[in-house]
Amino acid sequence: MSTLSLPPPLTPLAQLDGQLAASGFAVLAAASLAELAGLAVTDLAALGAGWDDLPPDNFLKDGGRYRRRRHGCFVVQADAVSAVPHRAHWQPLAYNALHGGIERWFEPLAPALVAAPAWSRLLCALAARATALRGGDRSTPVEPWFVEAHPFRIDTTDGIGRPTPEGAHRDGVDLVVVILVVRVGIKGGETRVFDANGPQGQRFTLVEPWSVLLLDDERVIHESTPIQPLPGQPDGHRDTLVLTFRRGGFQGPV
Repeated sequence: MSTLSLPPPLTPLAQLDGQLAASGFAVLAAASLAELAGLAVTDLAALGAGWDDLPPDNFLKDGGRYRRRRHGCFVVQADAVSAVPHRAHWQPLAYNALHGGIERWFEPLAPALVAAPAWSRLLCALAARATALRGGDRSTPVEPWFVEAHPFRIDTTDGIGRPTPEGAHRDGVDLVVVILVVRVGIKGGETRVFDANGPQGQRFTLVEPWSVLLLDDERVIHESTPIQPLPGQPDGHRDTLVLTFRRGGFQGPV
């Protein structure tokens, strides 16, 4: 596995909505994400303190020990963010053939993360982009967005870690947001985005902490390649924050 990586195709913040509408995905630098949310990059970085306290994912069907995570759910409408009672994460088999069809009860988000003012501002800013993606504007009544938050740590405990063990996939939502929190002592972890209805695709590696990939989940599929430790780096890991925005309600078993 090569340590060389392709840089991401960064989008200027002013062109974000147009890029997302035209291509189904966009990548922002950390400074652009901070500006979008009305924050400083240091405010975003402060949110990353809890990633050292993520419990193991006990639902990995491949028997791996490489993933740690928490989970939380929110309803975002305009500038209001409401946490909902802790609930299971559920996806249909059509979107996750490996782990779909089961209720996965992960430990809740750390209270300090949810209470941070930067957290609500980040969710509101991204929900507004989901509204724009689906054709909303200032004259359109703002519908609620049902948001699931997943802090992940993928590590190299067993020599290899798989950010997306289910392979290239969609999530069954409207907008998927993948924020790179940090990469430590690893190679790999390349992001791949494909047109859901054609052969077009793009590959690149997120390297800058708090850079972000936004995906129109109806139009593209995505995956991240496995990671391996760099020589002399036995504790390599890749931390991300994945946020999904869905209209109409959370996914759940019928």
